[in-house]
Amino acid sequence: MRTAYEQMVQEYWVERARAQNKDRAARLKSIRTRKDAEKYRDFAFEKFAKAFGPMPKKTPLNPILTGVIERKGYRVEKLIFESRPGFFVTANLYVPDNIRHPVPGALNSCGHAENGKAGDGYQASSQRLVKQGFVVLHYDPISQGERNQHIHLTTKEGVRRNCVQAHCVMGAQLELVGDYFGSWRAWDGIRALDYLLTRPEVDPTRLAMTGNSGGGTMTSWIWGLETRLKAAAPSCFVTPFLYNLENELPQDSEQCPPGMMADGLEMGDAFMARAPYPVILLGQKYDFFDRRGFWQIAEEVRRLYSFFGAEKNVGAFLGENEHGFHPDAQDAMVPFLCKHMKVPKPTKPFKLMVETSETLNTTKAGNAILEGSDSVFALAGKEAARLAKERKSLSKDSLKRELTALLHLPKREGTPYYRILRPTPLYTNPKVARYAVETEKNIRVILGKTLEDGKHAHTLDVTEKTVHLYIPHASLEEDLEKDPLPKALRKKQSLYLIDVRGLGESLPNEEGSFWHSCGKDYMYNIFHDLFRENYLGRRVHDVLAVIDLLVAEGAQSIHLYGRGQGALIALFVAVLHPKVKFTTLKNGPTSYQEWTSALLLKWPCANVVRNFLKKMDLPDCVKALGSNVKIVEPWGPDMQPVRKGKRKSA
Repeated sequence: MRTAYEQMVQEYWVERARAQNKDRAARLKSIRTRKDAEKYRDFAFEKFAKAFGPMPKKTPLNPILTGVIERKGYRVEKLIFESRPGFFVTANLYVPDNIRHPVPGALNSCGHAENGKAGDGYQASSQRLVKQGFVVLHYDPISQGERNQHIHLTTKEGVRRNCVQAHCVMGAQLELVGDYFGSWRAWDGIRALDYLLTRPEVDPTRLAMTGNSGGGTMTSWIWGLETRLKAAAPSCFVTPFLYNLENELPQDSEQCPPGMMADGLEMGDAFMARAPYPVILLGQKYDFFDRRGFWQIAEEVRRLYSFFGAEKNVGAFLGENEHGFHPDAQDAMVPFLCKHMKVPKPTKPFKLMVETSETLNTTKAGNAILEGSDSVFALAGKEAARLAKERKSLSKDSLKRELTALLHLPKREGTPYYRILRPTPLYTNPKVARYAVETEKNIRVILGKTLEDGKHAHTLDVTEKTVHLYIPHASLEEDLEKDPLPKALRKKQSLYLIDVRGLGESLPNEEGSFWHSCGKDYMYNIFHDLFRENYLGRRVHDVLAVIDLLVAEGAQSIHLYGRGQGALIALFVAVLHPKVKFTTLKNGPTSYQEWTSALLLKWPCANVVRNFLKKMDLPDCVKALGSNVKIVEPWGPDMQPVRKGKRKSA
């Protein structure tokens, strides 16, 4: 069913992000002197690093050279190193011939190409630089090239084939143990830089980085983190978070550092954090990353650099193409890096030597996992197991306090206001009265109540001492029609139902499935993370506020029911609200710890709570409810029923 509420969450976030950007613009405008600019730069550098930290301790790289390709004027060394113990990074090192003294080094981070470093445009950028005398380290991103983390999946769809989906899912798994997938991506690049600096051919004072799309992301982030880099050229990524939100463009996990917007930063601050070192921003006119935002950031950065007398250190090039590392952008990138790394500019036309993936592969099997590398989720699972051993048992009151903090629940003040909506013909059997409950500014969740007839559909009359409240998996309309639990409940008494924000009547309108791991539901979850909040926590808040309303209208106790995603919400609500006396959880997850090491995690990312496993797991919440909870047909990480005897229910 489509209603007026399908854009509600979208516009809620647009308003909040615009307000944040307005405050930031005022701060930038207040910069009038070099001292002001230095203060802002240092602020941006500190807060930016906070979003990615703390980073792990550096461990031995254990580099292995697995082969060499000889080409005219340069060679390509096939390399494997460990950015973390047992976690392999596959890379190609492009080395010019006849090096007589140390030359500039460059990191090349490729975008979301399934073949990673073997993508034609990415090979071209490395070849261009090596022919200008750079030693170039070009490495595969996680789940691309030779680093597909899901190689053991029997299905070839979803996370096995789509690296963006894989990044989003692994990001959710890492959140549970308090980590950030973008930090893992950045750490790969930082350790790649460490390896580059072990090479005697490389001048440690002349280090640069470039990359496109996802590689433009990592170039931007590592530039903001890594002071050893002296020049950067990110391509096809640069535009404010606000523009991506307004244009309804989800970005994957590594592209949205947690808490960054809560600390008052935007994307341009990654570049301003390194003023006055040279950076050129590259983009394309017909890219899905908004060119208006590209020019806005270029002007912001150039203005800040002007206080250092270094506005000429900021370049900006916008090509005439769609998304991609096209030759025109590379034609702008190479001379810029040559100028600032003090090497001659190109004088000859460039001709690409296209290598096959097999030629560039550094592993025999064509995949690092098959060669013995740990996966992201295997390491996340190990961390979850360690946390489980170290966690202290919490009292019921302590668990409530910790859960409130983890969910970042806003304060509830007074009884929420509600609107009485017109009955809809979609609810005929049973008839359902509908109310829009204002749980937060610009957020209205739909409360339904089944009726014997439609005569009392225009008032909210809570005449029941015990209210039976049901939270569906994705939509009260769908569950009422298809699931036996609400069907059975409504035959016994009036049944109250709630569509929380972003589900049911406020399900966002989008092309494709709601269950896609990188859709709008995921995007709104990401923006909660950017603001150091939690989307699931806000959905819990919706139900808590509705219960406050029902109690104010006469309810003395609540019997709560939840299915699927609703079961997870119901579990947390039952722990937190004293008026909930009994809870039934159908098709709910049994454990977050299970999720961290799952080869196939299909629950939407909005069901994840950052840092949760540092404090508790779901069975701890179930235990706190004692005998006042019933578990029905629990689901595993794949959102399928847990087979009897395979796992114990929570």
